[in-house]
Amino acid sequence: MSTPYPFTAVVGQSDLRLALLLNAVSPAVGGVLVRGEKGTAKSTAVRALSALLPHVDVVPGCRFSCAPAAPDPACPDGPHESGPGTDRPARMVELPVGASEDRLVGALDIERALAEGVKAFEPGLLADAHRGILYVDEVNLLHDHLIDLLLDAAAMGASYVEREGVSVRHAARFLLVGTMNPEEGELRPQLLDRFGLTVEVAASREPAQRVEVVRRRLAYEDDPAGFAARWAGDESEVRARVVAARALLPQVALGDTALLQIAATCAGFEVDGMRADIVMARTATALAAWAGRTSVLKEDVRQAALLALPHRRRRNPFDAPGLDEDKLDEILDGFPDEEPEPEPDPEPDGPGGPDDNGGGPDGNGGGDGGVPPQGGGPDTGHAPDAPEPQEAPEAQPSAPQGGAGGAEQAAVAAAEPFRTKMLSVPGLGEGAAGRRSRARTAHGRTTGAQRPRGQLTKLHLAATVHAAAPHQKARGRSGPGLVVRKDDLRQATREGREGNLVLFCVDASGSMAARQRMSAVKGAVLSLLLDAYQRRDKVGLITFRGAGAELALPPTSSVDAAAARLEKLPTGGRTPLGPGLLKAHEVLRIERLRDPSRRPLLVVVTDGRATSAGAVGGDPRELSGRSARLLAAEGVASVVVDCESGPVRLGLAGALAADLGAPAVSLDGLRADSLAGLVKNVRTAVTHTASPNSVSRRAA
Repeated sequence: MSTPYPFTAVVGQSDLRLALLLNAVSPAVGGVLVRGEKGTAKSTAVRALSALLPHVDVVPGCRFSCAPAAPDPACPDGPHESGPGTDRPARMVELPVGASEDRLVGALDIERALAEGVKAFEPGLLADAHRGILYVDEVNLLHDHLIDLLLDAAAMGASYVEREGVSVRHAARFLLVGTMNPEEGELRPQLLDRFGLTVEVAASREPAQRVEVVRRRLAYEDDPAGFAARWAGDESEVRARVVAARALLPQVALGDTALLQIAATCAGFEVDGMRADIVMARTATALAAWAGRTSVLKEDVRQAALLALPHRRRRNPFDAPGLDEDKLDEILDGFPDEEPEPEPDPEPDGPGGPDDNGGGPDGNGGGDGGVPPQGGGPDTGHAPDAPEPQEAPEAQPSAPQGGAGGAEQAAVAAAEPFRTKMLSVPGLGEGAAGRRSRARTAHGRTTGAQRPRGQLTKLHLAATVHAAAPHQKARGRSGPGLVVRKDDLRQATREGREGNLVLFCVDASGSMAARQRMSAVKGAVLSLLLDAYQRRDKVGLITFRGAGAELALPPTSSVDAAAARLEKLPTGGRTPLGPGLLKAHEVLRIERLRDPSRRPLLVVVTDGRATSAGAVGGDPRELSGRSARLLAAEGVASVVVDCESGPVRLGLAGALAADLGAPAVSLDGLRADSLAGLVKNVRTAVTHTASPNSVSRRAA
């Protein structure tokens, strides 16, 4: 629809609206990362924000939106002559998840650069977003190298394009907004830190507020223009307030008391580095300007902490971002408020924007009160442990080591995670960018050259010159320049790292049910999950016990979801090892159709016992051997984590590993600092020498 949904018509989501408006007042805050489940108006609010930004004056014909009063001296379209500018609305530019590097930063016309000696540059999305908004939906699914480029440009206010000795620089100052659904995977901590503010959003559980959301959305879809007209007055009020706050911002004083409060808060929550202090200072200043004040108060520092610190605090792996508000109040209560200057009464908040307490233009009697406070608080990590004293006496004895079965046992907590050796799929893949296995990628070290397939993105200069040199006489070359044609261009081939699909197949039978043993097993799997998170893998979880196997978590980018399912995993019953391997075969077959370029790595966590064939029937041990050999025949790279313990060992996990053509690694040998069980290169079959069917392990 051509008419955007009005920003002031968004129901609830006061923290989201406030964070966006603070960045509109002070772009130096550093942007907003919006985290939340699907269908919570994240994209709607961001797209509506552009209508509230003041119009910008640009040099006519400049592709980089230079301001007439102060044009960029290094603008590729410059130098610009003085003269009146053209007034236009601020742009909202959207970066697609599948965008290439050239689409983001711009592309050089290599053919013209070589043949004509000119810098022919086609601007990218960073140039389009200059002095506007750059919006990245599903930012957690964006390739890491694109996120690095994006955040570097946002921090420096400029974009640099370097290609084979040709350099272009242009200004790129924009309001960066990213949205993400944590269920689809997290951002790395160092990337989270580069966003100024973060906001957690969730759908309201208040029926009245949900009714209002539906009513307004249906009214908008029936008549977008009429709906927008009804909210035009409120939009104008908020737009005027943004302009006034921008004008007031340079006059806001950040006193010593406020600075001490900011420093004490960051130190109290043990955030790394100094970026948090700087962002909090800028946010508190913007909050004061938004409230119409020229001094920063304790309430501004508190609100700034709730927006700037949740994603920066130190936390355990897989913990959701959050902030302990009681601890925050305790820190701030140790400082007096700054004495505010006598000021005229600020204009009352109209229905056009959120007030300092999170009110909004919802027209439903302050419905924002139902929005939960920022962050989840630290007590969420202790809730699962609370019932343990009551449940422990009810747990049944573990099944005999023979795996004959037994009553189901309550889930036990995982042991402390540790750093694991890296498991990788040998060979050269072409999957999504990641940090695990070798692959042909758009980034990495140059390994050769080839004719370009489609648009040329990475020129191999030496190979291009070598291809063009023999034809110079035939092409009538008479001067010093090299005559280059399109057929001479060569694309550089590069080698980097890819992410894989790591499918865990975990034995949860009675033979694994001893509490201390299962705790160690869960700790090992949790450690591997943490490694998969850091290496940008997709993960899946299969469990087998009792009469069959279950896909506990379909392959996903959300390692957090896998960790949550693992924590709740009960144990008990017989050991259907064969059905578990067959389930893994089925899951991998389906995923191969969905994403053929992503290579799988199967991690089987078991003691090797097989005491049940489930619904398949037959001899359990024979079924497990056939299932393992089926996976090996299809070239599935695997590794067996041997969970057998005690002085007497049957070596069943080793036999399973032989059928899979995979290494068998003990729980202790899985640790990165262990000297035991170190496997360099293991082939899935003797006949597949150095094939992609083997698994290599090296110290991470």
